[in-house]
Amino acid sequence: MSTFLYRLGRTAFGKPWLFIAGWLAALAVVVGAVAINGVSVSSEMKIEGTEAQTVLDRVADELPAASGGQASVVFTAPDGERLDTPDRLAVISGTVGDVYDLEKVVNPLDAALGTGEQGGPGTPQEDAPADPPAGSDQGQAPSYQPLVVDGTPVPGVLVSTDGQVALFQFTVASTSLTADDVTSVVEVVERAEEGTGITVLPSDSLKAIEIPVGIGEVVGLAVAALVLVLTLGSLIAAGLPLITALVGVGIGVGGAYALSTAVEMNSATPVLGLMVGLAVGIDYALFVVNRQRRLILDQGLTAREAAGRAVGTAGSAVFFAGLTVLIALSALTVIGIAMLSTMALVAASTVALAVLIALTLLPALLGLVGERICSDKARSRRRARVEAESHSVADHWVKGVIRFRWPVIAGVVAILGVMAIPAASMNLGIPTGATANQDTAARQSYEAVSQGFGEGFNGPLLVTAEPTGTAGRVTPELTAKLLGEFQDRDDIVLAAPVGVNEAGDLAVFSVIPTSGPSDEATSDLVKSLREPDNAIAQDNQVQLGVTGFTAIGIDMSDKLADVLPLYLGIIIVLSVLILMLVFRSVIVPIKATAGFLLSILATFGATTAVFQWGWLSELFGFDTGGPLMSFMPIIVTGI
Repeated sequence: MSTFLYRLGRTAFGKPWLFIAGWLAALAVVVGAVAINGVSVSSEMKIEGTEAQTVLDRVADELPAASGGQASVVFTAPDGERLDTPDRLAVISGTVGDVYDLEKVVNPLDAALGTGEQGGPGTPQEDAPADPPAGSDQGQAPSYQPLVVDGTPVPGVLVSTDGQVALFQFTVASTSLTADDVTSVVEVVERAEEGTGITVLPSDSLKAIEIPVGIGEVVGLAVAALVLVLTLGSLIAAGLPLITALVGVGIGVGGAYALSTAVEMNSATPVLGLMVGLAVGIDYALFVVNRQRRLILDQGLTAREAAGRAVGTAGSAVFFAGLTVLIALSALTVIGIAMLSTMALVAASTVALAVLIALTLLPALLGLVGERICSDKARSRRRARVEAESHSVADHWVKGVIRFRWPVIAGVVAILGVMAIPAASMNLGIPTGATANQDTAARQSYEAVSQGFGEGFNGPLLVTAEPTGTAGRVTPELTAKLLGEFQDRDDIVLAAPVGVNEAGDLAVFSVIPTSGPSDEATSDLVKSLREPDNAIAQDNQVQLGVTGFTAIGIDMSDKLADVLPLYLGIIIVLSVLILMLVFRSVIVPIKATAGFLLSILATFGATTAVFQWGWLSELFGFDTGGPLMSFMPIIVTGI
């Protein structure tokens, strides 16, 4: 391997334009493919393989209008005032009508939801009590009723008994919202604030999925450039890793976009490839460039010979390091979530490109630079240091660590072990308005809903019922009986019919838990309703299914938590085998794997302490802890 890479490095150095032209051609092909095919990505996040997604797909087939995403807006009155004054009622009613007139919003009065009763999600019907059941454990439970204007209930709107808060819940025709969709709804509802004293608070469900790419990457590249300049002491040497990393990311992420018309792709898919591609692209090029410079300065080699040896030695490390990353990312496919698998494979392709570019394009660029890779000033400084037998800080550091190796080992293990302790309490989920900063509309909306109606209204469930008996149809009597039994449960505050499909064999209900979307009690409710032998299913001879944003989040968290040990096992076993092949040793792979596990567990522990428990929250710019994003452990482990 080393001999082959040595020859490859020398060849690329000696014939730079051949290799550069090849990579520029590859980049041009990708750009051309994107220009011809276009880009087709979606912000919709499907979590295949979960029960909630299966039920949602069934609802989408049978009752498309009921399968869209849930969104809500809260109207609040100033302290001591009410919303149900004639003027404010007219404004709210008109605003609701304007929202229902928007293209992406489903109007419950127009939507053909089948042959059964119709009602907007979370909207009580005449047979649905306005008050939560007596068994609620929320203390003094809030009370509410439909908002009525001129004797007619406003569809989708509830108002608290004290008249302070009104909740408008509606359905959009898609499970995701674009930025334009969000803007159009927000512009309409914010008109209600004009001269009325009403405060409008869009919930966190009413926001587009934002892809975290932008100024952060620019700042990251600037910091990386500064570090490279300080490390290498040369603008030319520092620029090469940045150039090669950008080329690799351009081909990798551009290629993903070019394939997006043929492969279903989420808009977040290229983000992981961009972040990982930039990171490893800079690192791998830095390994080679730094090794070449050390060979020139320390051994007086020519730039060409030093480039060949650098690719043969540091390049070998780059190859095997890239291979372990490829394994870690590709192993994400075992989770069985298509969206995550696509993200992982795109990221893995950028890593593979980073390796190939570091071994071919980089030595070609070094060939263009030639002897200028080390300035005369750098050579003079190195000669003076050798003559004075002066050693660098790194030399002193390594010697000190080796001399006091046992205290260092014990200290590192103890520190990382203590940092890992909070990981045992790690709670995974999907962020909600409850964890948003207190000065945001999402958090204020969440708290207003909780105080006026109960926490469960922040995370409604969509429950389906399919008859399993001989009749096989949903009758009005069965619908009424199911509603009554739902509301007889202590963990359900309200149930309302959404509709019945045309075949009459599928009924859909909106169910409001007594607990919040991130609470363990809500997860228990979802699992209880799904049990085939639960009392409601047995008494009514129906099969119940549960979906909705909250249920999808619960299923995703459970699935990722279940597969994490298997994922870790695959990474550990394959990485150990590769390290044994590289080092022809057992103890080195074992120590490397132990270090990996300690660092991962310490990372999970520190993340839990800061973002879940709220330690040092002010330092990191947030004021409320909460569940960690479900994908976080898997993605961090892969990286």
